[in-house]
Amino acid sequence: MKLLHIADLHIGKKLKEYSFLDDQKDILNKILHIMDENKPDALLIAGDVYDRSLPSADAVALLNWFLSCLVERRQVTFIISGNHDSAERIAYAGDVMKASGIYVSPVYNGTVQPVTLRDAFGEVRFYLLPFLRPVQMRELTGDETITTFQDALRTAVGAMDIDRSVRNVLLTHQFVTGGQRSGSEELSVGGSENVDAEVFGDFDYTALGHLHRQQSVGRETIRYAGSPLKYSFAEAAYSKSAVMIELAEKGNVCITDIPLVPLHEMAEWKGTFLEMTQMPPTEDLLHITLTDEKETPDAIGILQQRFPNLLQLEYDNRRTRASSVPELASQEASPMELFAQLYEKSNGSQMDADQQALMETLIRRVWGEDI
Repeated sequence: MKLLHIADLHIGKKLKEYSFLDDQKDILNKILHIMDENKPDALLIAGDVYDRSLPSADAVALLNWFLSCLVERRQVTFIISGNHDSAERIAYAGDVMKASGIYVSPVYNGTVQPVTLRDAFGEVRFYLLPFLRPVQMRELTGDETITTFQDALRTAVGAMDIDRSVRNVLLTHQFVTGGQRSGSEELSVGGSENVDAEVFGDFDYTALGHLHRQQSVGRETIRYAGSPLKYSFAEAAYSKSAVMIELAEKGNVCITDIPLVPLHEMAEWKGTFLEMTQMPPTEDLLHITLTDEKETPDAIGILQQRFPNLLQLEYDNRRTRASSVPELASQEASPMELFAQLYEKSNGSQMDADQQALMETLIRRVWGEDI
């Protein structure tokens, strides 16, 4: 059975006010061509379909176009919601879409019913586990000992009653210990978000979303597809690809990467203003660092005439190097500790009792966790 794994589409994403919608339609069209050439039995989309929980009308229209193309091809597709998605919005009309071969993760209710496909080697069972927080699992189970993502995922997988004699595939959207971030993911505070790879030991392939750099974690069959496009200049040097998985008999898995070429490349340049004006015109997405000691008035406006997709301009000279940038505490600190240190460094004083109480309330609301 052939599977194509992608993730972290982030439809509707913007960077420095640059909309990726045209780039996203282009890369989704290239993914369709990959499917036309390789004829996968199923497409796996491992979360963060949208960039925000309340997507724009244009983002919804783009996903609708992509899903319509999949339906026209009678392409079996599995989709889960990620941390950027609204689980309820992703699950909307899921029962209706099943008739067209589009299987969407429902809002998690404590159980996951697998979808079964068959080939010459027998059954392949697909488990769709959307992004899951410990607070959700505590509320569902009443188990107050579930305090970490590791606890939540272990409980969720333990409830799946997996038949190890058949081939099993999991789609999930979490941060697995050892995964390398690339700069465009949300910052995780501390280690409470980590999930050990051993939790996924009963699956023949685990299709991960959340980290934007394609990589295996723990073992080759626990794989992040990465985002199909570069969404941060920290990713400028990375290449992007989709993951093709071939499942033969139980225990025989072959994985290959299929390169994805973007509509616009992303690059970081460094040099003097004069050197930049002598670079050939390009529509690449650019981050330029100027090294001149004397700053050029409206440098970004002048350079954007030559490089229309210059998204970020900064200087690296004696003045900027002399500017002290306060370092935050280790990521092992709690969210409240990090914010308190940031507040003190920015304002030269500590928060008062009312400010601290307000922040504690907001952090609990955002993280859904104790602080």
